[in-house]
Amino acid sequence: MREALLYEKLKDSRVCCHTCQWRCIINPDKFGVCRMYHNQSGTLYNLNYARPSSVAADPIEKKPLFHFFPGTQVFSFGSWGCNFHCQDCQNWEISCPEDISQPSSSREIQPDEAIKLTKRYHCDGIAWTYNEPSIWFEYTLDCAKLAKKENLYTVYVTNGYLSPEALDAIGPYLDAWRVDIKGFSDAFYLKLAKISNWRGILDVAKQAKIKWKMHVEAVTNIIPTLNDDDQQLRGIASWIRDELGELTPWHVTRFYPAHYMMDLPPTPTQTLERACNIGKEAGLKFVYTGNVPGHQNENTVCYSCGRLIVQRFGYQTKLAGLKDSHCQFCGAELNFKRL
Repeated sequence: MREALLYEKLKDSRVCCHTCQWRCIINPDKFGVCRMYHNQSGTLYNLNYARPSSVAADPIEKKPLFHFFPGTQVFSFGSWGCNFHCQDCQNWEISCPEDISQPSSSREIQPDEAIKLTKRYHCDGIAWTYNEPSIWFEYTLDCAKLAKKENLYTVYVTNGYLSPEALDAIGPYLDAWRVDIKGFSDAFYLKLAKISNWRGILDVAKQAKIKWKMHVEAVTNIIPTLNDDDQQLRGIASWIRDELGELTPWHVTRFYPAHYMMDLPPTPTQTLERACNIGKEAGLKFVYTGNVPGHQNENTVCYSCGRLIVQRFGYQTKLAGLKDSHCQFCGAELNFKRL
């Protein structure tokens, strides 16, 4: 347990949490939406500091990040809980446990030990992933500070609902912002996650890119009948092009039935291919198909000369034509971060 970094004390021992965009006003002995911030007699505490649910050495491509240190391993930490309650959550066992206010874990991993584990398993960086990293914000910030001292890269795999001031706090220590843009309409975000102010996600993603110079990649999990219409897909692609840049990777991934959406079928491959075409027609240079191993749209192809640059099959990666962040054949800028 750790006192929250970003909150405001109010009258009658109430507090306002400023960690994420919910900005929960929490009465004494009550919790925020995420159930991981608890008001104890007018002081706000984070309950799951250093209490992971999951740790693993992963390929960076699993996040997915395709243009960020390709072929490297990243040490990944997940926690408990979430500030979203997505109907299609793939990791609902850790995001939505029955007694979420009492996170269980076999051990604590303090920030210094997290860095030691990252190096012990020969990883080049550290990621907070599997569930939303903002709900153990203080822990991720402390780890990120140590990681930068050890020349390790740092990654947030996020729903993007972090507050602007929280992003400013961790911005100097964070290298990559892998953000979900789940859809592009009020109705969709309300149905999927009960989120109304979803455009704040876009504002913070732009802040990560422009103000903090983070590497940004976006993911849209395409759910049949909910966000697979041309209007939403064009909206996402156009926004990425205009606000993050045409070289920003966009991953359109295959939905599989999970949690409260077991009644829907997996996304047809043709739908993903249509989404890729929409992205490219909008002017995006790199649109990838996810959760379909072996699909040609996993590969990076130079938009200028058409040569194969990075070949992928699932999480297996082969660099075929990359020189620094450029195409080695024609010299085109491809927006890659490398060791």
